[in-house]
Amino acid sequence: MERDSGYIPTSLAMTTLDVLNPNRNVIVDMIMVQLISVIVTMLMILIFKGASMSSGSVSYYIVGLFCSILMLSGAYARLTR
Repeated sequence: MERDSGYIPTSLAMTTLDVLNPNRNVIVDMIMVQLISVIVTMLMILIFKGASMSSGSVSYYIVGLFCSILMLSGAYARLTR
């Protein structure tokens, strides 16, 4: 019996297209989740290890935290338009 080697079931093809070609909203949501996790991680590091860190390291964390919040607010502003 000969098999059709070029056949892909329609459901598998549609699932593959959905995974490999996400909507723009999904990409924005993934970026926002990453920025939120960076903000939470930096806050936890500053809260729990801030007293034992040098002032230069704390300054870098605060600048990074500020930039992350600005990027998150920019992404949120574009999302709500």
